[in-house]
Amino acid sequence: MSETNRRIGVPVFLDTGVVFDELTHQRAAELIARYPVSRSALLPLLHLVQSVEGCVSQQGIEFCAAQLALTEAEVSAVATFYTMYKRTPCGEHLVSVCTNALCAALGGDAIYATLSRRLGGIGHEQTAGEPGTPGSITLEHAECLAACDFAPVLTVNYEYYDNQTPDSALDLVNELQQGRKPHPTRGAPLTDFRSTELEIAGIFPDLADRVEAPTASAPTLRGAVLAEQTGQRAPVMPETVVFPPLPEKK
Repeated sequence: MSETNRRIGVPVFLDTGVVFDELTHQRAAELIARYPVSRSALLPLLHLVQSVEGCVSQQGIEFCAAQLALTEAEVSAVATFYTMYKRTPCGEHLVSVCTNALCAALGGDAIYATLSRRLGGIGHEQTAGEPGTPGSITLEHAECLAACDFAPVLTVNYEYYDNQTPDSALDLVNELQQGRKPHPTRGAPLTDFRSTELEIAGIFPDLADRVEAPTASAPTLRGAVLAEQTGQRAPVMPETVVFPPLPEKK
């Protein structure tokens, strides 16, 4: 769609012309069957689409709508609401740098700036290299990665690399560009963005290997350990709760 045809408030998705294969249709049917109401499978289906194309395209919107008997407007509204759904194809790896308050204060902004320069001055959700090809990297700001105990952090395809510095992040990106996959600080071994999207959708070709990866850590569990040592417990919930009456409608 040309710039002159764009309208404010109307989402525009990339026209890739892709035709989803039989395996993708089978996987979509498997995901939909997990839910008592079919439209509840929309989020997984959008991730399934991204596992094929590296983004959500116009064809991906049409595919999800057809599978779930939804309108394209309903699917587009969801795809444009959540930042995990990308409108342009991602690289082999998605590098997300936390630049929220704590990480930013501890060096997140410096990490992002360093990686941006290393990758040719690219900005948020831009890609260095041909999307999807080996060594290509998409860089993005992350609002919060929920790992303040390891700040500053970044993720690669949503796997954690903790306690980062500009130099360590630069080394990591150099490794990725050279085709290597350094093991994350926590979690499963690193794979590529599209394989990760397939797992987020709920399809696990190697489930046993993925779930055996350690995710807990001493800093994360420190509060729970201290509470146990000092005998602290959360208040017990009452059997019943009396809610105040709702105000009368006027």
